[in-house]
Amino acid sequence: MAYDEDLANRLRELLADEEAVTEKKMFGGLGFMVNGHMCVAASGQGGLLARIDPDDTDDAVARPHASRMEMRGRTMDGWIRVADEGVSGMRDLRPWVERSLAYVKTFPPK
Repeated sequence: MAYDEDLANRLRELLADEEAVTEKKMFGGLGFMVNGHMCVAASGQGGLLARIDPDDTDDAVARPHASRMEMRGRTMDGWIRVADEGVSGMRDLRPWVERSLAYVKTFPPK
């Protein structure tokens, strides 16, 4: 399954005013890097991948349509998958992007 082009375009729109944003094909989807750090991605499995503060994982997965991202049978705190239904509109998508941006901006540029 290819990533959702509409979701990728909405991510571009939300990140348009940010500096040092690059796009990179990864995980079968399209990742959006901020200062060289993965921030969000239009997943190749559908939906959104969001990088958040690992300490906020339990709170994040309590939200509708959100779960820990699984890769090769493992999950890691701070990596959240949000199903298509959870990011169907800008109103749903914006808080995830803002949360990811806030966390990624705490890292020094690569």
